[in-house]
Amino acid sequence: MAKIKKNSHKLLYRKYSSNLKYIMMVVCVLVVTLYLPKQPRFRYEFEKGKTWLNKDLISPFSFAILKTPQQIDADKKSVVENILPIYQYKDEIFKEQSEAYLNEFDVKWKSNTLNEADKEVNRQRSHQLLKAIYNRGVIDINPKHQRDGKYYDFSLLRNNVSSKSNSQDVFTVETALAFLRDNLKTDNEAVRKTIIDLSESHVKPNLIFDEALTATVQANALKSISTTKGMVQKGELIVANETVIDEEVYQKLVSFRETYDAQTKSVGDDKLVFLGQVLLVGFIVTLLMVFLFLFRKDIYADNRQLSLLLLVVTSMLLVLTWAIKFNLSNLYLIPFCIVPIIIRILFDTRLALNLHLLVILIAGFFVPNSFEFVFYQTTAGMVAIYSIKNLVKREQLLISASFILSAYFISFLGIALLREGSLLHIEWTNFLPFVFSVLLSLLAYPLIYAFERVFGITSDVALIELTNTNNKLLRELAFKAPGTFQHSLQVANLAEAAIFKIGGNALLVRAGALYHDVGKMENPQYFIENQTGTSPHDKLPYEQSAQIIIRHVHKGIEITRKYKLPESVIDFIRTHHGNTRVDYFYQSFLKNSPEKFIDENIFRYPGPIPFSKETGVLMLADSVEAASRSLKNPDAQHINDLVERIIDYKLEQNQLDNCDLTLKDLETIKLIFKTMLMSIYHVRVDYPKTV
Repeated sequence: MAKIKKNSHKLLYRKYSSNLKYIMMVVCVLVVTLYLPKQPRFRYEFEKGKTWLNKDLISPFSFAILKTPQQIDADKKSVVENILPIYQYKDEIFKEQSEAYLNEFDVKWKSNTLNEADKEVNRQRSHQLLKAIYNRGVIDINPKHQRDGKYYDFSLLRNNVSSKSNSQDVFTVETALAFLRDNLKTDNEAVRKTIIDLSESHVKPNLIFDEALTATVQANALKSISTTKGMVQKGELIVANETVIDEEVYQKLVSFRETYDAQTKSVGDDKLVFLGQVLLVGFIVTLLMVFLFLFRKDIYADNRQLSLLLLVVTSMLLVLTWAIKFNLSNLYLIPFCIVPIIIRILFDTRLALNLHLLVILIAGFFVPNSFEFVFYQTTAGMVAIYSIKNLVKREQLLISASFILSAYFISFLGIALLREGSLLHIEWTNFLPFVFSVLLSLLAYPLIYAFERVFGITSDVALIELTNTNNKLLRELAFKAPGTFQHSLQVANLAEAAIFKIGGNALLVRAGALYHDVGKMENPQYFIENQTGTSPHDKLPYEQSAQIIIRHVHKGIEITRKYKLPESVIDFIRTHHGNTRVDYFYQSFLKNSPEKFIDENIFRYPGPIPFSKETGVLMLADSVEAASRSLKNPDAQHINDLVERIIDYKLEQNQLDNCDLTLKDLETIKLIFKTMLMSIYHVRVDYPKTV
């Protein structure tokens, strides 16, 4: 049985990488289109107050004119105000209180030693008064019903018969007791007091507010409110060409669109709609691939980075699909600006703007007022890109978020003024979804970290963390090889200054410089910057010494991979010596053993040679800084000659052939190196002597 090689999956990946590209494109298009809404889209865009620039619009079918939300709210308010609170007449309360009153009457009469002869007459009279009070009704006044004054109308439900009444027409507990005092006919004060005291504890409200029934009646009334007002008949003119869209016409157009959407859900051919979506989304993804092929071949060739871009596009459009499917209250809640923020930080400005525009163009087909939507999101996305030149501080995301919010506000205010023509009629609550969207865009920070880890992309934030000299690996380098650490710091300063001047990623070149010699930790004593006495090379053959020196490149790659440093930083370790020879040991071997044959490759670094501005500048900075330490008299002339000689030698050895450094760039680099080395070695300018 054949064995599969350990890295066979990598070989297959490389062999079929171009095919994988096309597979990812197809998957992206299919995933997006499978979940997008399938009904045909309404073809007209319109805004209130704007001129209708299309041809005369004749209704192809009859439809009802929908009321505006304001009109429906006004109808609801009117319905609620016109529905009276419902009070139930509770006959059982009178029965309970009547029985209790009669039972207690005898006890009270006897305990107060009143005349037994008058007992029955007063008992009947007072009971009749109590009955009259309950028959008329005793209400428990509810303050929330007194909106228009002390008295209010209500519906009285008695024996399942409803009648309109007023709180002024019935008793309260207080007015019922006053009625009793006024109508109680007796000259005996003791009798009067006994009856009134007894009645006070037996006059209770028997007209009880039925909140549940009132709410049910209100709910039923609200459900019965009509959402339409009039009809547009088939063949009737909806709006003529060059007509300004006023409130009435606008509502007709809205109603026509709603009816059209409802009809096409059941009438339209889903397969043809799906085909249209595949064509549009496929065209947009193809444009992205063409852009990458023409302007970012590095990303086009890297399926890992390409898969990240397609994942971002797919995810954003799936979020939009989810929002449409579940009828999200406002599509502006979706943080579309998170796309340009992430792509700008992980890649560059052009790609961020291009990808954002493509996502917005696709989304525009499935949102209402698509021109408005595209304007909002395009301007906000551009501001997001411009406000994050590079993410080196956490506060920059908050600053960017404030700029995005400002862009949304300016667009919102401008569009609202165009539409309404008045500040008073602007519905400021409609701006709240934009605020929420900007807050959600702050999720870009953790997403950037996740994408870095999953897709192996290095952002400026990661580079800043790597250039912190207190991190574990650099601390270990400083402890085990202090001379190498100091050399790396000087190389980092030289390379960073040069790349900043000629244009490039200064953070990346600084990180690469700090780690480029980390492999020397294995045998620090074999490198001159760490030696304090005799050199261990004195006891070794030249070939072995050369291999020890060369091995620091392999060891550096091994160490940095163990610490999971990005490949973009490890590239500096691979290339900082290119494929040059370890000339000192090679020349020493030739001088001392001219008769021996030796393979020159034993003394040569494995390469590759630098392939970018950053790696090229680091090679030059490393060689110049190392050579400058051998200067016995580091004056201006010696430093000038050294820099010229080192850089010319690298050119002669074809070490800079693959990096896009121009002759002008090299002259700038020379000038910066000379200036900085003179500052390091405190070279003073010779002033002419005064006579």
